Amino acid sequence: MTLGVDEKINGVNLGNWLVLEKWMKPALFEECGEDDEIWMHRTMEPSRLEALLRRHRETYVTERDFIAIASHGYNLVRIPVPYFVFGDVEGHPGCIEYVDRAFAWADRCGLQVLLDLHTVPGSQNGYDNGGITGVCTWRKDPEAVEYALTVLERLAKRYRNEPALYGMEVLNEPISWLVYRTAPSTGHAKDKEEAKGSGHVPMRFLKDLYHRDAYRRLRAILKPESVIVFHDGFRLGAWRGWFGKEGMTNVMLDTHIYIIAMETFVPMPAMWLYRLFVAYGKAMIRLAARHVPVMVGEWCLMNTLAQRQRDAVERKAIYREVARLELDAWNVSAGQIYWSYQLLGNDATGDSRGGNGLEGWDLTCVWRNGWMAQSADEGADGDRTVDS
Repeated sequence: MTLGVDEKINGVNLGNWLVLEKWMKPALFEECGEDDEIWMHRTMEPSRLEALLRRHRETYVTERDFIAIASHGYNLVRIPVPYFVFGDVEGHPGCIEYVDRAFAWADRCGLQVLLDLHTVPGSQNGYDNGGITGVCTWRKDPEAVEYALTVLERLAKRYRNEPALYGMEVLNEPISWLVYRTAPSTGHAKDKEEAKGSGHVPMRFLKDLYHRDAYRRLRAILKPESVIVFHDGFRLGAWRGWFGKEGMTNVMLDTHIYIIAMETFVPMPAMWLYRLFVAYGKAMIRLAARHVPVMVGEWCLMNTLAQRQRDAVERKAIYREVARLELDAWNVSAGQIYWSYQLLGNDATGDSRGGNGLEGWDLTCVWRNGWMAQSADEGADGDRTVDS
């Protein structure tokens, strides 16, 4: 099943399944005591590492999760994969068989799959979601860049004929100068020597990578209807008509917008501030979408205002208001993909707040608590609107 021409993406990310992030499930990192997946792989005894990863991958996402996603009206899953997905990088167990399973499950459930290369050797952003904290040297290593491109090619060849394939995302969150300078992970590498030369991903490099390398290679392999997705590199307003000028067809720009990230710089939460921030995001999407389709590939309801509210009714009212604000704004795009499906996972127990105070990130917790309408025409079921 392929999304219709006018059908908007209503998706969810399967974060922390094949690319691990400690904050999403800290118990995975208890044995190794490390802060990111690359150092986990480096320090754990190989047989113990393989057993840990196998148990996690087997249980964290299963076919029943795909069934649940489809039953809630979603039509797409974005699957982050690591550069060692094929298992050919020494010390890093691969996970391609789980991607195979995901396509089979998606096909049976009527879901589409967006494959997202989430990590590369040396990292493209220095975040833990880039594999290794505080290191951002990938773009300076031609061999590492070429390796990432070959991974994309191999994925494209493997899945190009899958009915469930919506498209492929070239690279998750290549970091801009401003974001790199303000990121909490910058300068906090475990191995300072390894982090030497770290820095942002310049726009010129990114444009060359996207068109000259990634687009040309992937378009030669994928079917014409498969979408090639490019993250905006935290520079949504910088692309304008570039994709059209380069003659690129069936492409989409991915932007990530988080209220909770904005709050890092604004310590006093307020609903009027959320409205202003989301309205700005909406306006930026409108401008960019004049030239190329735009999706909001990551967003969530997580916000400090709700977190500080201890009364369950008040907390629900805030989350419902934030959901209305965001979904209305993202509706001007080609669609949205929630981050993330879950945090703790199927083999863990947690309370109704997500188990760790991060419930706004966890879509299963949002569903359970009724914090977001399942459709645009669903009533507010008595929930009050939150004043500014």
